[in-house]
Amino acid sequence: MTPELAARFARIALGHVTREYPHKADHVYVGDDDLYSPRRVHPIFYGSYDWHSCVHGYWLLTRIRRLYPDIAEVGAIDALFAEALTPEKVEAERAYLDRPDSRGFERPYGWGWLLMLASELAVADSPHAATLRPLAEAFAARWRDYLPVLTYPVRVGTHANTAFALVLIDRYARVMGDESLRSLMAARAKAWFGEDRAAQAWEPSGQDFLSPVLIEAMAMQRLLPPEDFATWFADFLPALADGRPETLFTPARVSDRSDGQIAHLDGLNLSRAWAMRSLGPALSGSVATLLDDSAARHIDAALDAVAGDYMGEHWLASFATLAMTGVD
Repeated sequence: MTPELAARFARIALGHVTREYPHKADHVYVGDDDLYSPRRVHPIFYGSYDWHSCVHGYWLLTRIRRLYPDIAEVGAIDALFAEALTPEKVEAERAYLDRPDSRGFERPYGWGWLLMLASELAVADSPHAATLRPLAEAFAARWRDYLPVLTYPVRVGTHANTAFALVLIDRYARVMGDESLRSLMAARAKAWFGEDRAAQAWEPSGQDFLSPVLIEAMAMQRLLPPEDFATWFADFLPALADGRPETLFTPARVSDRSDGQIAHLDGLNLSRAWAMRSLGPALSGSVATLLDDSAARHIDAALDAVAGDYMGEHWLASFATLAMTGVD
């Protein structure tokens, strides 16, 4: 990441987090009088095509504001946050969760990103961290309640992926010093993934933006002690040093970036790069080099697609920022 690229990403996010339409709602209608308008129902996160993309647009702006405080876009970021992150608007977002039919709202992808935003505001020592806290605590409580009843993990390469939420929410728990939440997540991760061996990596599917294999490994890296992770990982991907499974090292080809589902594959390339760069330091020299080289190829395959078509533009810069700056 360079200051110039950070400024470009900031301009992209500033251009869509307050763009109300087009909008894809995650809303259960309960009657004829249940009228939905994005800005009325979600006074903060109404833009960026959908709620979760708007949340991680705000995360991107918070991270860039923290890492690159001298870029010209900081003034616009500060003005946006002062207008958007007010106690009244946060309470409206939180109150939406009280609807009887909102139990599964944005679970778990949006939950993870909201908690990532909360952790980033806290690390940045932002005055908005305290304002957002009631909403963050509401989602953290939902996650804590959900973990014991989720008998089986969701292993898809899209929003429902359980391991991805573990990675994001682990960052929140670390920042907040919530060791009880981390312990609960570690126990569930070991129950779900602890016996996984020789991953075949039957991916990507036609609409993946996450690698189920690499994201699972990343979750275990964060939640297991280093020596336990090393043992588990050696069994999970035993031929990695030989470049297998080969599909993990081959950037996905995107045939139509105007198709929102096919455009997910640009995100897959970026999230794979993020995972590879995260895993590399925990592994031996040759494997780490292999992953680092592959990460660079995956970033090169997707970086030019971050802007151009709104189907990717409303979210891809966040994944590029993950790939270049990491989860912490």
